Amino acid sequence: MLKTLGAYVKEYKRASIATPFFMILEVLMEMLIPYLLSSLIDNGVEKGDMGYILMVGGCMVVIAMVGLFAGIMGGVYGAKASTGFAKNLRKGMFDNIQTYAFSNIDKFSTAGLVTRLTTDVTNVQNTYQMLLRMCMRAPVSLICAMVMSFIISPRIAFIYLIALVILSCILAVIIGHATKYFNAAFPKYDELNASVQENVSAIRVVKAYVREDYEKKKFKNASNNIYKIFVKAEKTVAYNNPVMQITVYTCILLISWVGAKMIVGSGGVLLTTGKLMSLLSYCMTILMNLMMVSMIFVMISMSVASAKRIAEVLEEKPDITNPDNPCYEVKDGEIVFEHVNFGYNKGADKRVLNDINLTIKSGETIGIIGGTGSSKSSLVNLISRLYDVDEGSVKVGGRDVMNNCIRCHTQLTNEFVDVGRIDYMMTLIGDGKACWDCHRDVPHGGMNSLSSTPAALVPYPESPVPEWLQKLIKE
Repeated sequence: MLKTLGAYVKEYKRASIATPFFMILEVLMEMLIPYLLSSLIDNGVEKGDMGYILMVGGCMVVIAMVGLFAGIMGGVYGAKASTGFAKNLRKGMFDNIQTYAFSNIDKFSTAGLVTRLTTDVTNVQNTYQMLLRMCMRAPVSLICAMVMSFIISPRIAFIYLIALVILSCILAVIIGHATKYFNAAFPKYDELNASVQENVSAIRVVKAYVREDYEKKKFKNASNNIYKIFVKAEKTVAYNNPVMQITVYTCILLISWVGAKMIVGSGGVLLTTGKLMSLLSYCMTILMNLMMVSMIFVMISMSVASAKRIAEVLEEKPDITNPDNPCYEVKDGEIVFEHVNFGYNKGADKRVLNDINLTIKSGETIGIIGGTGSSKSSLVNLISRLYDVDEGSVKVGGRDVMNNCIRCHTQLTNEFVDVGRIDYMMTLIGDGKACWDCHRDVPHGGMNSLSSTPAALVPYPESPVPEWLQKLIKE
């Protein structure tokens, strides 16, 4: 999945690299300001050294400007990378959908594809931007603040460490509960989009049969399902704030109490007023960034489901593909169905068409009569090869719209040769070689198409005769 989606970053790789670089630079600048503030208070304000105050203050202004510039550039590059990534994902999905056969499209609902192109891509876009910005910023800021705290006062820094461990455990439980609700929400989006799409596309029918109230009820139910799931998810996530506030206030009180005792008890030897102010700043930085990390995990959990749904569309291979060298001419319009069996679900016991034998002469006009759901459209779709038959054959102008030779060779290799019913040399006899006489006129192509290339090479089972012996025989 990650490899599939990562391939669509493409031309926005540079922006994706620049974003975390600027975010880390911003963090480093932010970490220096509290440290310089403590020095300004201890060595400037308390000693009355105006020259030192101006010097340190000037450095803080420069550092703040650099940090501000880094933050702005990180935001600019992050927006460019995420929106570009989303653009490429939408284009990639849309382009791949254009190659789908009807059988591929049937695997996804129309509403599901729309949701993937809109809501799911938006979720991935937002998460990608957060990963580039916050996922780099928050952990680095957390680590730097913790290191600076231990440099200033290891004793007080242990308060941060204990609070960090406790808070991490609580947030992990909250995130775990919220994630399951977010994962359940996206299929409900498909239902909502399906309701809207059906209503809009068939609005004339709705009005003709006065079904507005029914459609309103249908839409309301779909909307309420999403509402209920997100209410549960957001209620769970809402516990983040009170837990964070309790932790922050507790840490501030403990640090203030312990720090005051250390300042008074040691006469400013173990800890100074300026260093205490720095520790309080780092306390807020550590805990707020920990909350950011928790929200990052929530966003990632939400986007994982979206990313999987997008990857499904991108990785889907068309059941019907075009040949490299298509045939553009058909000798006539004769259509022949020979013992055709077809079902939309491969391998299902119930089929929509069973043992159909039908011949339509070129230029002949016929009518196909049947009730709703009697598979009239399915029959017609097989002629143009919008679907492939399960068994039998459909021929147009004497050409099988499917490549039966490939199927013959698969059977030949997998069944006849492998089980010893025939040997390899028997497959090379005759002009048709591994293809039987009944299929001499069927185009030999590597693709299942009416326009398969005539006289193309077909796959043969691998020869058991060593290459050196084959050369010797030919000589």
